[in-house]
Amino acid sequence: MNESFVQLLCPECSKNWTTNPTKLGPLDSAFDCPDCDERRSTREFLRTHRDLEMVKQFDGS
Repeated sequence: MNESFVQLLCPECSKNWTTNPTKLGPLDSAFDCPDCDERRSTREFLRTHRDLEMVKQFDGS
C-alpha cells in the first residue's frame, strides 16, 4: 500500500516539509510550524492545489 503525503510550506519562515494528510486537522483549524511556531490555518501551509484536494479527501470538506 502506498502512503499518501502532502507538501507544506511555512508562509513565515519558508520551512518546506511533507506529512501524511491524516496527521493534519481540518483545513480551517490552527496549525503550527515546527520550526518557527507560526500559527495559521492548515490550508495556508499547503503548497499546491493537489495538496489541498488530498487533505479535503481525509477531512471530509
